[in-house]
Amino acid sequence: MKPILFAHPFSSYCQKALIALYENDTSFEFRMLSPENPDVLREFEALWPIKRFPVLVDGGRTLLEATVIIEYLALAHPGPFKPVPDDPLAAIEVRMLDRIFDNYISTPQQKIVFNAIRAEADRDPYGVGEARTLLERTYRWLDRHMSGRIWAAGDAFSLADCAAAPALFYADWTHAIDPALTNLKAYRDRLLARPSFDRAVDEARPYRKYFPLGAPDRD
Repeated sequence: MKPILFAHPFSSYCQKALIALYENDTSFEFRMLSPENPDVLREFEALWPIKRFPVLVDGGRTLLEATVIIEYLALAHPGPFKPVPDDPLAAIEVRMLDRIFDNYISTPQQKIVFNAIRAEADRDPYGVGEARTLLERTYRWLDRHMSGRIWAAGDAFSLADCAAAPALFYADWTHAIDPALTNLKAYRDRLLARPSFDRAVDEARPYRKYFPLGAPDRD
């Protein structure tokens, strides 16, 4: 049986997993998490009551969290794309950068977006300010880090880039990357040009109207 991915195409973490699937042209079944599919939603909640996605089901295993899904796919459904290198020290760098993109780009970006969804009385301007400061600091660090690099961990596209692509995509919509950070801007452009991520972006295009801050007319 094919692996089954419970996901939504507009979700950054779902896109992260989709990039890995598309890189290796892995055959899978996509189960759309949407109010129009109540049976799928019930199945998804039974698998993972926390209701965070994506979730992958394969051969009796249920895999949670995009990073874990990507590493699992490399073992269970290998292909030319290897998300984590064999060299242990190189693998450590890839995993470190994966956490940086998730924790210091995606997390503050989502904090700003979720705050915009709340009722006015429940909003947290102080927390949003902290999130924007964290993004600025991480942007500057990443700009220095990307000097002389093609991909996040060097010359090879990796798990770290699967994390970076949707993280930087939505972060730049939410808190624009300073044009002076030319290394980071160029890296985001390379990610957008990668066929696997370009496909994920196109599949998510119909849902842009739901972006709480208003999707810019670009990308």
